Amino acid sequence: MDLAEYCIEFGQGLGCSYVEARYVRDLARGMAFRNGEPVSGGYSPSSGIGVRVLVNGNMGFASFDRFEKSLAEESITTAFRIAKNAKRKIPIDLGKPISNKAKWKMKAKEPLTDVDSDTMMQFTTDTNKQMEGLAAYVFMFNPKVIDKYFVTNEGAQIESQLSYILMSSTLTAQAPGGSEQKYLDLTLAGGWERIRESDCLEHLKDEVARLRRAAETAVRVDELLSQPIDMIVGPQVSGIMAHENVGHPSEGDRIMGREGAQAGESFWRDLKIGESRVGSSAVNVCENPTIEKTSGYYLYDDEGVKSRKRQLIKKGIINEPLLNREFGTRFGRGSNAAARASAYNREPIIRMANTYFEPGDYSFEELVEDVKLGVYMRSFQEWNIDDRRYQAKYTGSEAYLIRNGEITNTMVKRPIMETTSVGMLSAVDAVSKNLVFDFPGTCGKSDPMQGIPVYAGGGEIRFRGIRLGGVG
Repeated sequence: MDLAEYCIEFGQGLGCSYVEARYVRDLARGMAFRNGEPVSGGYSPSSGIGVRVLVNGNMGFASFDRFEKSLAEESITTAFRIAKNAKRKIPIDLGKPISNKAKWKMKAKEPLTDVDSDTMMQFTTDTNKQMEGLAAYVFMFNPKVIDKYFVTNEGAQIESQLSYILMSSTLTAQAPGGSEQKYLDLTLAGGWERIRESDCLEHLKDEVARLRRAAETAVRVDELLSQPIDMIVGPQVSGIMAHENVGHPSEGDRIMGREGAQAGESFWRDLKIGESRVGSSAVNVCENPTIEKTSGYYLYDDEGVKSRKRQLIKKGIINEPLLNREFGTRFGRGSNAAARASAYNREPIIRMANTYFEPGDYSFEELVEDVKLGVYMRSFQEWNIDDRRYQAKYTGSEAYLIRNGEITNTMVKRPIMETTSVGMLSAVDAVSKNLVFDFPGTCGKSDPMQGIPVYAGGGEIRFRGIRLGGVG
């Protein structure tokens, strides 16, 4: 922390108008299993300081991982030279100075650093047992604690601690008629007590049973292809839709082309914020980093800005993009605390946190009873979306035929919803009261790649007049 503060002093001495230093210590354990057998395991600690400087409207970034004053000076000098030699057409303006001082952490009654390896190994053994009977399965287990200290020449000083139990499985169920595969993220945010609170073993067991049933009983229903139908999706599906079709296109750097050659652009580029309609009046999508016990939780972003709820779409109209300090100034709005970095050696960029459809006015039963012919897609097997986040495709994993207002026992094999973001959001006519965060994940963006923990969700959503791209 002292060295981070020295970075500020040294950078100012070089003539930088803005200097920030971000110290990050990442303590992680990792275990990997294939079909219940251990493949690898160990510790992977890392720590270092990333520095950014602003010189004549140009930004420079560098980092170092040995805590020596000479390396700090060398890194800041490198960042200074990068910035001084840059020739930006539009100078970077970070807007009003940010001088927040705070100390915060994710709540953890049982800190992960206090949990011994035997306890973790027993948990992974119990987890692998839930997947026995599948044709193949892979389980990744990666508990992690991240300490940060952020300081700037504007007076900001933020100390924080993040705590994740990163877990994921790739499941394959085999049946005479073929196989079904599913990637399942089970990540939890907080201390070891979250294992009990979330009942994650029962959740995994249930998902395995559902996948096996889909492999064994799902059938092709050609009737669904001959006409427009209605579709209801569960919180897992509404979550990935909120993330991909709304969250990504709302990112300010994408809208202005900054990510064009790396992670893609945005169809919002051609729209007017606060005016352009992209969905029905039933569509309200939010981003909120302040929700506790979620992967996207944080109280201050990696530029020292206090986090808050962001209303991306309001009654079908694009309302607010995700912004950091640079793009907040360019949009004339200021930052809404969307800057996050995955490690000390990565630059903070605009990222999502917790993205979701806000609850509506209907019960799940009310959504179903008004459907004459349709599909209930409880979970998805795969998704695909283009670089502008416009053309999208979602393939169901567990899906059921709806007929005359009732969900039948007929499982539909891989129904495909293929549409545009505007077409999909415009087809929404009702959202349930149920708000569930059912889709933890790691969101990738930028080059070099940055993987950031996020959460997504919503209630059940009903779409009218959908033409399926295929079934089976």
